[in-house]
Amino acid sequence: MVELIRELLVQIGEDPEREGLRRTPSRVSEAYEYFTHGYSVDIDRIVEGAVFAEAHEEMVVLKDIDFYSLCEHHLVPFFGKCHIAYLPKQRIIGLSKMARIVDAFARRLQVQERMTREIAEALNHHLSPHGVAVVIEAQHLCMMMRGVEKQNSVATTSTMLGAFRENAATRTEFFSLLGNLKRAY
Repeated sequence: MVELIRELLVQIGEDPEREGLRRTPSRVSEAYEYFTHGYSVDIDRIVEGAVFAEAHEEMVVLKDIDFYSLCEHHLVPFFGKCHIAYLPKQRIIGLSKMARIVDAFARRLQVQERMTREIAEALNHHLSPHGVAVVIEAQHLCMMMRGVEKQNSVATTSTMLGAFRENAATRTEFFSLLGNLKRAY
């Protein structure tokens, strides 16, 4: 990757031997390894030992989970908040594990729509709850820095599974617990 970044610098008209750029190829390589480390994360290992038998069957909501991801179309960041709810069916998961699942999917080349669905499906698979809801609000630098250059737009996506899809009252309760959706920044 270091050589690719070095060649990129040459192709955009820069001198990779310039003092400020000498270490840039290795720094960018290290950064992209971190930005995309979600490919090496095993969701089963995140969840392992963190699902507990519990008689609780009321809604569990974790909101305002910060995330940072890379748009797979332009390799520039998008970032924002993820909100998750599930209706347990005799099993709950440690709250921090939900945030780790968000990070695992965010740290891959992504589109927001797929990331929303992947998070919901992972929780549904590991918990077999009555339902799962995921809402993501994000700002996309590909829209802010290039193209239409819209600085204040926020994309919102949702995936509703089980009771959240089938029951309007359950969906309404979830959205009321979220309150007014916040700006991504």
